[in-house]
Amino acid sequence: MHEETVRSLSVHGVGFAYRRLRAPAPVTEPVVVLGGALQGMFGWPQMEDRLGPLADVVTADLPGMGDAGPLPPGPAHGLLCAALERIIDDLDVPRINLFGFSYGAGLAYGCARRVPGRIARLALGGVPAHLSAGQLELWRRAAGHLARGDAGTFATMVTEALMCLDEDRYVTRRALARRYVRRSMLHAARHSPHAADALGRALTDRPDFSGVPAGVRTLVFSGEHDTVTSAERQRAFAARIPGSRFLAVPDTDHWVVLERADDVAELASRFFTDGPLECAPALVPVPRPVPPPARSAATADQHSVAVI
Repeated sequence: MHEETVRSLSVHGVGFAYRRLRAPAPVTEPVVVLGGALQGMFGWPQMEDRLGPLADVVTADLPGMGDAGPLPPGPAHGLLCAALERIIDDLDVPRINLFGFSYGAGLAYGCARRVPGRIARLALGGVPAHLSAGQLELWRRAAGHLARGDAGTFATMVTEALMCLDEDRYVTRRALARRYVRRSMLHAARHSPHAADALGRALTDRPDFSGVPAGVRTLVFSGEHDTVTSAERQRAFAARIPGSRFLAVPDTDHWVVLERADDVAELASRFFTDGPLECAPALVPVPRPVPPPARSAATADQHSVAVI
């Protein structure tokens, strides 16, 4: 059983909190995990299970997320990066490992650029380095449904915007991930006081992916079929970071952290402990289910008679 502590902090008058699970015998710096705009400190059990024996695992309700205080009007990335720096200071460690996924990848990248000396290693997944005008318009329409109280339509639109629905491209656990994502979005829409504001900021307060985090070891990984920002665009983003690695995870889309949760956690554990990435399970395609053999009409008729 890991020792768990939750610490309350504030930045620029906004309250927030982080949760720390202490490893009995850590072999690397604490791992701070940042997720999507609607994701809080209790959304990463698979990372805790895999990384817990190797490092302290830190998750957070940053300002404007989870149960933290609301963000003030105006651009938020600077304040969120300052909150992350407060966490690093409060952990009382010189450096951390930083894992950012989706919206959290933008925050993690901004923080690494701002204080590269505090970041030992940087892992970025599902990086929204490019969004089209059509994507932004779809998100605006989804936000409109949320503002009018139509949580169901909002949850469906956001879920479909974040997933690859092309049946010609195989995505493992697609149906399961789709149900989980929609249920999570529906819960956030109905229960999170920050849902509408977080979505609005994700649309208008876009992260700055220019520049590079000087001297920070960086891994960028993408689902093979990510339709938010394609794997090729994420590969191009990674190529701008000197010495970085890029990996595409087969048979997944933007929700790679759900569809191959254990494999992504294993990939992160290898990266944060300087282990080999080439043989990581996340790089091996998932065995595809074999469809049942088609039955002849005669067999089908016999079966129907037997059932009756």
